[in-house]
Amino acid sequence: MRTAIRHRTAHPARDLCLAPGRTIDAPVTEGGRYGRMFPDLPAATFDDDRLLGLGIEGSICDGGACDENSRVEAGQPFFGQYLAHDLTADRSPLRVHGSIEALRNIRSPRANLEALYGGGPVGSPYLYDQADPAKLLLGADGRDVPRNQQGVALIGDPRNDVHAFMTGLQVAFIHAHNRLVDRLRADGVPDSELFDDGRRALTWHFQWVILNDFLPSLVGSAMATTVIRNDEARFYRTTGEPFIPVEFADAAFRYGHSQIKGDYQVRRGGQRFPVFPDLAGFRPLTPERVIDWTLLFDVPGHPPAQRAKPIDGLLPASLIRLPESITGTIEVNAYQSLASRDLQRGMGTALPSGEAVARAVGAQPLTRQELALGDWQADTPLWLYILREAAVRGGGDRLGEVGGRIVAEVIVGIIRRDPESYLANDPSWRPTLPSHQPGNFKIRDLLIPVR
Repeated sequence: MRTAIRHRTAHPARDLCLAPGRTIDAPVTEGGRYGRMFPDLPAATFDDDRLLGLGIEGSICDGGACDENSRVEAGQPFFGQYLAHDLTADRSPLRVHGSIEALRNIRSPRANLEALYGGGPVGSPYLYDQADPAKLLLGADGRDVPRNQQGVALIGDPRNDVHAFMTGLQVAFIHAHNRLVDRLRADGVPDSELFDDGRRALTWHFQWVILNDFLPSLVGSAMATTVIRNDEARFYRTTGEPFIPVEFADAAFRYGHSQIKGDYQVRRGGQRFPVFPDLAGFRPLTPERVIDWTLLFDVPGHPPAQRAKPIDGLLPASLIRLPESITGTIEVNAYQSLASRDLQRGMGTALPSGEAVARAVGAQPLTRQELALGDWQADTPLWLYILREAAVRGGGDRLGEVGGRIVAEVIVGIIRRDPESYLANDPSWRPTLPSHQPGNFKIRDLLIPVR
């Protein structure tokens, strides 16, 4: 049996670590499932052990303390992870002992907060306040998600409880929805319409900050503007429903693993914690682990927020040596490393090399010196190529031409093709919630109420 494809036993909800990305494998088909952005490019193949060796402890991906700062707010990659979960909510098949089970459904990917709302008050009543069904339910103190008597989160997607930052985002979005319901009720909206109007309003605000804050920060303003304003989709083309390209899910949108710092301060004056194991989820959120978002996003009137690590292909020790509580029992030591898992996933879904995609999009491929992969002489795995491209061509602050093109076209394309999105219904719509800086609505304004 080849080393890289040995079965490992793990808790399916915990085998997601620090996506962006999927937690489980997917067939490469279109029509609301997964597909290819570059179907004519050949798969890159590598020796399993050498490939995994790129990501293990002491390898070129082991960044140790990872305390270097980029110019990017520390909260941006966690927002990206939440978006990744939303795009893939309820649309992934489950791999069990090497076989792929049937899809739970074939709904098209959308950025519509499905992971927050579940099936709505009727389909998922456990997510809602029975005393006020238009509102989402919170934990008893309002600082955590609701949980059952064993501490299991009652949320639409269990991945959004994987660590304290994800749980905190879920809580912040619940509060945002409930604030919108209060405002709509004060405006005289009938009770029968409150939930639908509140959901639409929050979803459109969510889509707005994706396109106008998150995406420009990640791919650069020029790339974001070109794709959004010119409706330019050179490579993400669909004949029917949108799909999620494997080049996006298993390479480009896993960039965030390389933005994670060695540790974070989550409360003012509090101690610093690594994400794993200290901030690991699937348990009640204790007071010292409740996130102060002014430490993760810049807010006027507060000191500058912490910064993300540069995107460069290095991962912190906590992700190179994941605890067993996250990985489950493993047969291959390399699977303790998230970097090795990302590399193996790319070959498992037959991704082309980074150099092949660069030539396809018209970008100048990175040189061996720019890649800085030591004695690695083969073409470069797409995931690692995109990270090195970001370091060399984006200064570690944003994706380069290959990664940026994939991410921008897919995210904009999915939102544009959603018949319920603000782009499809009212492209001139602007956020109605107050912002900390008038006329400049950002992610922070969804998470941190304006006083």
